Amino acid sequence: MIGALNRLVEVVEEHLTGEIDLGGVASDVGTTEYHLRRMFSSLAGMPLSEYIRRRRMTVAASDVLEGRDLLDVAVRFGYGSTEAFTRAFRAVHGVGPGDVRRDGGPLRSQPQLRFRLTIEGNTTMDTRIVDRPAFRLVGHAARVPLIHDGPNPHIQAHIASLSPEEHLRLKALGDTEPAGLLQVSDDVDPDYAEGSELTYLHGVAVDEGTALPDDLDAIEVPAGAWAVFRSSGPYPEALQATWAATAADWFPSNPWRLRPGPSMVAVLERAEDFSTATTELWLPVERA
Repeated sequence: MIGALNRLVEVVEEHLTGEIDLGGVASDVGTTEYHLRRMFSSLAGMPLSEYIRRRRMTVAASDVLEGRDLLDVAVRFGYGSTEAFTRAFRAVHGVGPGDVRRDGGPLRSQPQLRFRLTIEGNTTMDTRIVDRPAFRLVGHAARVPLIHDGPNPHIQAHIASLSPEEHLRLKALGDTEPAGLLQVSDDVDPDYAEGSELTYLHGVAVDEGTALPDDLDAIEVPAGAWAVFRSSGPYPEALQATWAATAADWFPSNPWRLRPGPSMVAVLERAEDFSTATTELWLPVERA
C-alpha cells in the first residue's frame, strides 16, 4: 500500500497541469480508486483532491510571480476562468495572485509527500474477519457533516431526538450480527474530507427477509467480508484512534482493502455517562 501511495504522488506530479486518471493509477498498482483515496486521506491527513489543489497552486505561484498572463496560468492548471483560479489560489495561499505579484507573498507551499512505513511492533489490534450474507440496516437516518476528532454534535442531537421507547423498539427489531444498537455511516466521501456530508443511521441489523415497519429508514447491505476491530477506553477517542490505526497499521500489513459500503460501530459495553466504552468497528473489506 505504501508503494501504491508513493506511485500516486508521482503521477500527481506528472499531471499537475493535466487530467489525472486515478482509476488507471489504482489499476496499475493492483488496488481500487476507492481504497486508494481512503488510505491517502487517512495517512496524509487531507483529502487527495485537496493535496492536488495545494500542489497545483504551489507550482502556479511561480508562474504568477514571473508575471505570466493570469488567464493562461488559470487554463494551464485546469481552471476555466481567472475568477475560479483566483478563488483556488486564495484558498491555498490566503492572498490573491495580484497581492503576490505586488508584494511577493506570503505563499504557503505544499511539499511533495512521501509515504514511509514505520514498523514499531508495539500495537496489537484485536481484529477478526467475518463473512456475512446480505442483510439490512434499519433505523432513523440523517445527513450530518463528517468530524474526525471528538464527539459529533450533529450525531448526538440526532440520537437525543429519539425517545427511550424508540431505542427499545429498535433494539427489539435487531435479529442478526452485528448485534445491538448500531452507529452506521454510509454515503461517505471517498476522500473522507472533514466537513463533507454522510448519512448517519441509528439502528440495528436485520435479516433480508425480516418484515419492517414503514416508518424506518433502511440500507441494503450486500453479502461480503468485514474486518471487525475491537477497542476499549475513553469514548469516542479510543474508537477514533482505532479508525486511524486501521489505515496506518492494519491495511498496509494485511492482504485486505476497503470496498464501498457502510461502516458500523457496535457498542458492546459502556459507562453510564458514556465516558468509556468497548466497541466493535465493522469495515467492509475484500481481498487485495
